[in-house]
Amino acid sequence: MAHRIGGRKLSRKQGPRLALYKNLVVSVLRYERIQTTEAKAKEISGRVERMITLAKRGDLVARRAVLAEFPNEPLVVAKLFDEIAPKYADRTSGFTRIVHLGQRLGDSAPIVQIELV
Repeated sequence: MAHRIGGRKLSRKQGPRLALYKNLVVSVLRYERIQTTEAKAKEISGRVERMITLAKRGDLVARRAVLAEFPNEPLVVAKLFDEIAPKYADRTSGFTRIVHLGQRLGDSAPIVQIELV
């Protein structure tokens, strides 16, 4: 029985799957909205919320934690702490929104837009 096992595998092994998640989170933070499949959007929504919550703390420990997560993206980290986090200072959660756009023509996968509220 597979009780208490969460997450989606997305037909990938662990390394490529985690790299995909990090790249999608960086894209959401950089462009503030992206189009992707519904499964990928649902999977990264919590990760984006966690990064924004860390950035709202604003201390050195939080900045180092975000930099450890995205070591090659200093501009995204700076944008997260300087622009995005102050915008959500009075909000406790619910920083992302998923809007359904329809189905992809090739394989009928549900396409959504994940954006920062």
